[in-house]
Amino acid sequence: MPSKSGQAHFVAELEDTPVAPIDRLDESQKARSTWADAWDSMRRRPMFWISSVLILLIAVVALFPGLFTSVSPNLDCQLANSNGGPVAGHPFGFTRQGCDVYARTIFGTQASVTVGLLATALVTLLGVVVGALAGYYGGWLDAIVSRVGDIFFAIPTILGAIVLMSVLPAATPTSVAFVLSIFAWPQIARIMRGAVLSATNSDYVMASTALGVSKFRILLRHVIPNSIAPVIVIATVSLGTFIVAESTLSFLGIGLPSNVMSWGNDISQAQTSLVTNPQVLLYPAAALSITVLAFLMLGDILRDALDPKARALR
Repeated sequence: MPSKSGQAHFVAELEDTPVAPIDRLDESQKARSTWADAWDSMRRRPMFWISSVLILLIAVVALFPGLFTSVSPNLDCQLANSNGGPVAGHPFGFTRQGCDVYARTIFGTQASVTVGLLATALVTLLGVVVGALAGYYGGWLDAIVSRVGDIFFAIPTILGAIVLMSVLPAATPTSVAFVLSIFAWPQIARIMRGAVLSATNSDYVMASTALGVSKFRILLRHVIPNSIAPVIVIATVSLGTFIVAESTLSFLGIGLPSNVMSWGNDISQAQTSLVTNPQVLLYPAAALSITVLAFLMLGDILRDALDPKARALR
């Protein structure tokens, strides 16, 4: 077919252009969510399975310590075994009081992990609620939350916990977790606030507003679910941090009482026999390190899976 300029243009017949089946959108497939993409990314990484297996094992030990040892960590102590080495049925040896180190390490998992889980749950709940409200509604609420958060940011978590724990009458896993959460919530709140501010200007929020949906309902149904991903990453990493914080407080003698078995108490009591019997310190410290490392690895993998930009930089 000649054009005005004299050039000939050839147009292929529709039957000769088999591009329709290639370009056709498969409407039978559902749209993949962020979590589906994250799962697809995580399950391809060996470190995800290693950290997940470790965390699962730690959880089982904390919930059912009797499955891993039949020795009582307190009742079966005999001074005749003081600072004894490994023997049949007691693979980690004995403490200065003649208690089984393996049994104390197993039963100490429960208190340490409980404090970490409770503190993480409290910090995440408080940080998500405060940060979401401050970021979404803004104004005087945002100003107050930001200034209060700055005050708590200026207080180191361990230092603040030491001061507060020293005035409490009796420490329990719940009270230790509550004290740690008082000084650790601003980090989650600040991350949640920033994520909410980014989501507020999204198209789905504007569409919901145009349809007449109330602001509070938009916040609950759309903004928070689409802003929670970075909070989950930080919460996973913080769980290991809180376990270390509990051990630090117990090591200093102001955390859990000495009659409560925890890794921090065992590490503290091992100071007196560190030179002559180092395994008393080695095994609870190794259990603490492995637990914290597992949660740090999982948090790192979650961050890469939920943040494509961070994954692309690697």
